[in-house]
Amino acid sequence: MVAMLVTPLVASTALAGADEPAGLFPGLVEEAAGLERLHSLVIAVGGEPVVSRGFRGPGPNEPANIKSLSKTVLSVVVGMAIERGVFTGVDQSVTELLDVPEGAGDRVAEVTIGHLLSMQAGLQRTSGRHYGEWVNSDNWVDYALSRPFVAEPGGKMLYSTGSYHLLSAALTRSTGRSTLEIIRDWLGDPLGIEIHPWLKDPQGIYFGGNDMRLSPMALLKIGELYRNDGVHGGERLLSQEWIEQSWTQRGTSRYTDDRYGYGWFVTDLGGHRAYYGRGFGGQMLYVFPDLDMTVVMTSDPQPPASPSFMQRQNALLENFVIPAFPLAPASSSQSSQAQR
Repeated sequence: MVAMLVTPLVASTALAGADEPAGLFPGLVEEAAGLERLHSLVIAVGGEPVVSRGFRGPGPNEPANIKSLSKTVLSVVVGMAIERGVFTGVDQSVTELLDVPEGAGDRVAEVTIGHLLSMQAGLQRTSGRHYGEWVNSDNWVDYALSRPFVAEPGGKMLYSTGSYHLLSAALTRSTGRSTLEIIRDWLGDPLGIEIHPWLKDPQGIYFGGNDMRLSPMALLKIGELYRNDGVHGGERLLSQEWIEQSWTQRGTSRYTDDRYGYGWFVTDLGGHRAYYGRGFGGQMLYVFPDLDMTVVMTSDPQPPASPSFMQRQNALLENFVIPAFPLAPASSSQSSQAQR
């Protein structure tokens, strides 16, 4: 991980408190309030919340539908499952974990846990124009597994929520426990965050990759777990190796050209490397290791939502937050980590 570069002046100013952020990030709150979809904004520097604001909708301590940011949360738990021996690793075939339905393609055995995490399964997408038919099917797992192959397994990234639902089903099948129970036990209880029930499929499998309900402050703790190399309160919950793997590029988003690892996108904002998860309508979790900073934004999850809204969220950070850090441009060593 990149070493912390926050100066003592910025850190001490940050600790002034979340109720008085204007001196640290002038104009930020006013600009954020003007984003019509934005519900909440939480920023932590050096592990201390320095901004915690609710503008409309659920506030920082209230559960919100985080939409596809659920994929980032589920990828944490899949990493824990591998470390606990529930899965043998990212190269394990999905056919070792789930029954293959009639009509599935001959190459389904080539699809691995890692391919599902990076959305490189090669199967026809269950998102976009295919989403409605998928969630209205009688069996979401069988439907996702029986899609025709439109790309090579391990090839180009095809954004598909069905891939993450297969991971949820594999967790339940392998442990005999619901995904809700697992996340509460492995992640919620150790972090001291509440994991609320969310939607299940017709077979009772919790929806993998969409519609989880977490508060912004809960998301902040998940981001901080990654920023702190998998350690929380002196206890290691997740290996540093898994974080490195999750933040390593495997595919590229056709929508933003940002890189994608295991549940996390990788980009650069204001000259600094940012790792982020996102959900429809503006649900965002950012980690900036070299700024020692984690940011959460939640927004109206209902359509319609303009693709440009995420650009406006990024601009909040680039124009009002990042310039407050008196740092040199990202180091050459950081910039050279092209896969991160």
